[in-house]
Amino acid sequence: VQLVDSGGGSVQAGASLRLSCTPSGRRFSSYSVAWFRQAPGKEREFVGATNWNGDSPFYADSVKGRFTISRDSAQDTAYLRMHGLKPEGTAVYYCTASLRRPPRRGTHDYQHWGKGTQSAVSV
Repeated sequence: VQLVDSGGGSVQAGASLRLSCTPSGRRFSSYSVAWFRQAPGKEREFVGATNWNGDSPFYADSVKGRFTISRDSAQDTAYLRMHGLKPEGTAVYYCTASLRRPPRRGTHDYQHWGKGTQSAVSV
């Protein structure tokens, strides 16, 4: 399955953004979905993940309480809602999916990746 992630932008600290992830070519309703991000000069890091039906999402400690992952089965879309954005959240955000259950935190656990969407947070 090919993934299209979108919704990034340039915002000020404290603002919110909603990222979207949609599949191309086939539905991904049976896939676990995760979001990762990669800041300039740093490794790609786990942000959060949820299983195939959107239950039991879990997050990196750095975003817990501010970011929310959800899924809309009718639209076959996954979302990452980001609130209280901080400058250290400036990164390219990637949607990814895997048939592996339960979802994991490692990049190697995911086979299908979007091209990423840039989010920049200024002071």
